[in-house]
Amino acid sequence: MRDTSKTDKEPVDQKGQAEFLIRIVNSFKDINEDKWSLLPGTRRTRSKSESYNPFVSHAYLSSLEEAGCATAETGWLGQHLLLESETGALYGALPCYMKNHSQGEYVFDHGWADAFERAGGHYYPKLQSCVPFTPATGPRLLATQQPDPLAVRGALVQGLKTLTDRNGLSSAHATFIPADEISIFADHGYLLRKDQQFHFHNPGYEQYGDFLETLASRKRKALKKERRNAVENDITIDWLTGSDLTETVWDTFYTFYVDTGSRKWGRPYLTREFFSLISQRMSQDILLVMAKRNGRYIAGAINFIGSDTLYGRHWGCVEDHPFLHFEVCYHQAIDFAIANGLSTVEAGAQGEHKLSRGYLPVTTHSAHYITHPGLRDAVADYLEHERDDVDRMGEILRQHGPFRKNLDKF
Repeated sequence: MRDTSKTDKEPVDQKGQAEFLIRIVNSFKDINEDKWSLLPGTRRTRSKSESYNPFVSHAYLSSLEEAGCATAETGWLGQHLLLESETGALYGALPCYMKNHSQGEYVFDHGWADAFERAGGHYYPKLQSCVPFTPATGPRLLATQQPDPLAVRGALVQGLKTLTDRNGLSSAHATFIPADEISIFADHGYLLRKDQQFHFHNPGYEQYGDFLETLASRKRKALKKERRNAVENDITIDWLTGSDLTETVWDTFYTFYVDTGSRKWGRPYLTREFFSLISQRMSQDILLVMAKRNGRYIAGAINFIGSDTLYGRHWGCVEDHPFLHFEVCYHQAIDFAIANGLSTVEAGAQGEHKLSRGYLPVTTHSAHYITHPGLRDAVADYLEHERDDVDRMGEILRQHGPFRKNLDKF
């Protein structure tokens, strides 16, 4: 994919003064890790008041690139926006990619692309602000507390529009944005979209039994039976993190991942090198839940650990056992969250089957800038109806959750 950016730096006018400069960077090799890690949310700290999302860390994003997962060759050309002072101080950033397809995003716009192409337009390339292959909500508008985080965020959103217009692109998309960024995108004319995931919420359980007590009797019995059945045939479960994550373990897990990824997508997104890189750079932020039988691992799931959230990502197996997928991916994640005082488990995209296992529907958000007036009007009309449908379905699903009806914990 060719790089269509025309300039390295562009001034951003704030209250009549060009206080910031936006620089477009193609590669994380050209982004200073120490500077990036000063942006709130990008690094783990000892302060409980500062949130940490592992997917916007320099370690995670640079590993995707260096391992050949998110590169120009795979249709992910870096167009990262850095908001800097004239002296080079980093005030804000927005991870962004120019794409010639819509794969690996989990907020699907294939229908928009097809309609625009049939009408004679060119939907690709487009800009995508996201974490590649990662359907997890997290900050996109990374801003320091000084000089003015709201102004920095606004400048980044406007900068994304300017980059889109300047290069004659069809659209720009920011997916899985947090609630506190929605209004900023809306104020700059982006269309808003809703979708739905299922998350587990921990109100402060001291042990797993406390969670079980919140369930309706029939649901509780079914869940306990499912967990017993999952580990029949002498299956045991290990939690691996930090120094437990050896190259041998990664070889085994990658076998699981490739098997499942090949069946889901035809070609797995992540390379074997990626897992080695993140293990070297952020092993304390990784949890592998591995199932063992007859002395060897037969299934596993990878999770990432944030400041208050466990993010479930990929699963795979080499032996099929009833309910083992649910045990490894969902039940064990709840166990870990309760044991480690985490408030949320995000278990990935979609999946109404998670509802009976203690995961409730949660609305996710994205923002979309469409340059062509006709396409914009059509998409806006579609999104209005879609948002209503998502809200309606969320309410229905919540009524069918596993919790006792007299509880109001959530």
